[in-house]
Amino acid sequence: MDFLQQLNPTPFMLMLLIGIIALLESLALVGLLVPGVVLITAASSLAGHQEIAVSWVLAAAFLGAISGDLLSFRLGYWENGRVLRRWPLSQYSGWVIRGQRFFDRYGAYSVFIGRFIGPVRPIIPLVAGMMRMSPVTFLGANIGSALLWAPAYTLPGYWLGQTWQQRLALPAGLEIALVTLAACIVLLAVLFSWGRLQTSRQGTVYRWSLLAVKRLPLLRRPWLAMSQHGDVPVATLLLLVLSVGGLSACTLWVMGQQGSTPLDASIQQLFDWLRNDILMHLSSTLASISDPYGLCALLAPWGIWILTQGYWALLGHWLIALSGIGLLNSLGTVLIGRERPLGTQQLADSMAYPSAHISSVVVVVGLTAGFVAARLERAQRVWVYWAAIATVLPIALADLVLGVHWFTDLVGGALLGLMVCALIRLSWQQRSHADVWLPWQWLLLASGVMLIARMAWLPAV
Repeated sequence: MDFLQQLNPTPFMLMLLIGIIALLESLALVGLLVPGVVLITAASSLAGHQEIAVSWVLAAAFLGAISGDLLSFRLGYWENGRVLRRWPLSQYSGWVIRGQRFFDRYGAYSVFIGRFIGPVRPIIPLVAGMMRMSPVTFLGANIGSALLWAPAYTLPGYWLGQTWQQRLALPAGLEIALVTLAACIVLLAVLFSWGRLQTSRQGTVYRWSLLAVKRLPLLRRPWLAMSQHGDVPVATLLLLVLSVGGLSACTLWVMGQQGSTPLDASIQQLFDWLRNDILMHLSSTLASISDPYGLCALLAPWGIWILTQGYWALLGHWLIALSGIGLLNSLGTVLIGRERPLGTQQLADSMAYPSAHISSVVVVVGLTAGFVAARLERAQRVWVYWAAIATVLPIALADLVLGVHWFTDLVGGALLGLMVCALIRLSWQQRSHADVWLPWQWLLLASGVMLIARMAWLPAV
């Protein structure tokens, strides 16, 4: 909190930051890993909030975008085909192939058009250099597209930074809560985008893990055991390590506080200010859908199908996950004994940390995403995980609107749920299993009917 409150970059540092983000967003391959749109919007908002001249913001983004494309073009022009044999492009040659197809289709116009298309934006300048495009033609397309790109990507954030304080009439002292939430979202996006690539078989984390196994004989046996049925699940192992470490740190922080933390108080004050009848109704609906009755209604058709088809291993893992998260939630709330936000009448007789609601939702949604993604191609799995995140996030925010949990309760619950997901997935991946066939269209329909029945006839928990 003290660090964030003292964080006040100078105008020069902000312009430099905007230029660097724009450069990285346009740099070969790097632009695929960096969430440039989120970062440049945040930096532009800070510039607008500090009332820095918009011309400086546009100039910084313009120069950064041009520089990134020029560096990529020069790399492709000088290195030609050799660039594909150099790290890290040697690990992601598929992206270059996509860029070559795009370039073959649109020719010189691809540099201008590609600036605004995410998947090929940082690849097209590299490909243009490899294809020996005229430097003069490239420079013209580069400057022309950057003239449009810079205002399109910076002005929305800049105007938001200029006007949000006045238009929202935000009470004093709540800026830190907004900055913290935005920083958390950006950090998670960066970690997720980076982690999903680095834990693949061609990724750095996987190769470092393999190198450690070769040097440490104690690790060889478990590594070989996990690799018998495919690639070693490095991503799941990393998730387990991060969730256990994060849960331990968050729990120690909560236990060291008397009641809520300063961050909890700031964020709860923000949601108290945001609360209105519409948000309360939406939050109550989300809470009903994801409470124990709602989760049972959603899972019942799937459990019945799995039971009737004799998929005992799958059923056993799900039962262990659900019973395990229930036991850990009960144990955590008893040992820590943290009270809920003051003035909360609903669930006032139960403890807050970790959030049993969010941990249960994370287990259900996370395990579903894990089992579904395992049956897809690696390139398609990311969309399943993003869908899981988009499902859990509104439910967590609903708890803050209703005032039934502190922010750190939700963080602890989510980390606990992720830990259970990682353990279950590791157990499942230890052995080969027969293909599980699920008529998911009919099961989804049955879950929807059960959920409607739950909301119509059962009270909220």
